[in-house]
Amino acid sequence: MQTTLQNQLRPAVLIVLMMTVVLGVLYPLLVTGIGQVLFPHQANGSLLVDETGAVIGSALIGQPFSTPEYFWGRLSATADYPYNAGASSGSNYGPLNADLLAAVQARAEALRAADPDNTAPIPVDLVTASSSGLDPHISPAAALYQVPRVAEARRLDEATVLNLIDANTEGRWLGV
Repeated sequence: MQTTLQNQLRPAVLIVLMMTVVLGVLYPLLVTGIGQVLFPHQANGSLLVDETGAVIGSALIGQPFSTPEYFWGRLSATADYPYNAGASSGSNYGPLNADLLAAVQARAEALRAADPDNTAPIPVDLVTASSSGLDPHISPAAALYQVPRVAEARRLDEATVLNLIDANTEGRWLGV
């Protein structure tokens, strides 16, 4: 009886130990190494640096812009500290949740107050947060909505701002 139990436990324990080493040590080291070799910028957080070399942010995390000369991004779902990567999460509010509706209404009012002459429909990504609550990207429609305000604040003609949007709009990836 003892040998039967030992015969059954030995392979199970060996498999657990082997899988722990392979999946807990070797695989993470391999994937990290491949990432560092093939995609070093992305593997290290897509960090942005200023002219002195100091890290000033990440291309993957939005910033809270509220002055008229900047394009405003999506709302942050990281409550107390906007765009805090350590608190990344969506709001998890359902489409009929009163808190979500209040946040959307407040953001729509802020957008209308910043540009009262703009009567175009407000693009949804300007009044809602992304799934992570950190997304720095806005749709072309959201950028176009803000052209009159940004152009006026920067004392540029709208055609110049439209050209800047065209030059900085990323194409679709795999048609999505």
